[in-house]
Amino acid sequence: MSESVAVARAAARAGPADQARFAALEPRRKLQLALALVWLLDGILQFQPWMFSKAFPQMLADSAQGNPAVLAAPITWSAGLIGHHLTVLNALFATIQVALGLGIACRASVKYALGASVAWSLGVWWFGEGFGGVLAGTASPVNGAPGAVILYALLAVLLWPADTDPADTDPGAPFVAGRAVGRRAAQALWLVLWGSLAFFSLTPASRAPQAISGTISAMAAGEPSWLAWIDSHAASALAHQGLAASIVLAAAFGIIAAGIYASARSVIIAALVMTVALWLAQGLGGIFTGMGTDVESAPLLALIALAFWPSATAAEAASATASATASEAGAA
Repeated sequence: MSESVAVARAAARAGPADQARFAALEPRRKLQLALALVWLLDGILQFQPWMFSKAFPQMLADSAQGNPAVLAAPITWSAGLIGHHLTVLNALFATIQVALGLGIACRASVKYALGASVAWSLGVWWFGEGFGGVLAGTASPVNGAPGAVILYALLAVLLWPADTDPADTDPGAPFVAGRAVGRRAAQALWLVLWGSLAFFSLTPASRAPQAISGTISAMAAGEPSWLAWIDSHAASALAHQGLAASIVLAAAFGIIAAGIYASARSVIIAALVMTVALWLAQGLGGIFTGMGTDVESAPLLALIALAFWPSATAAEAASATASATASEAGAA
């Protein structure tokens, strides 16, 4: 008997609630594959010639600036180590990221790869991004706060695959992210993430007269003409408007943060629109400049938003579970 026939017969024997749970896992797998693709792209970007130059460890060393000494010293040390063994270590870094992408793409290794991606993300967040500038006072949503790489770890948690025992998941959660950690925990993580973006929008790194404008303008160097045109004109429009722009950003992020408890679908759409605007402001992460190390935070925020998209299958699963419970209660 072929495996596909066996799976089909098993699905036929399953009850409506089990079938709904099985169907509800599919959106999660699609998001896992999207995350795998991003890891693969990051690995490819890490293989760029610029990453094998002395500019790469210097960029890492610069991330130590402004951080407490106890955190900055290891960053400086690791940057020095990478500078002395640049070719070998950078090739290793790139290979690890490619391996993470391939591991997440393979069903048999997805859990191991997601777990490894959490550990790798935390390490890179410290030694590669200097905690995204959160402790240095330079964090802004426009420059990728709270650090793009920490969002990989969050996605790994939210997209963690379900165990074979349905009791270990939350089939009644109305979105993919809630099935791994539970609906309330997922909503709390959403609130913290987007609430932090609202907070970082109001820090001096964002509200100074030329802060947002200067950040966007700096992204234009080396970009394709069409993208450089967008960033240059956006920077010009926001010149000396740092405070007003930061207030608008903070209000938008705050509404998105709290809105997850109200109208989920409209909030997710608003979040996706914001991520598109952010990615353009971030110069698409510099992926066309030869110096981009990753895709930046905006695409990861978009994946997180999609993990909260209301799922019809989840509602059906919840309804089927409730019906089954009612039937059992009636029979008793």
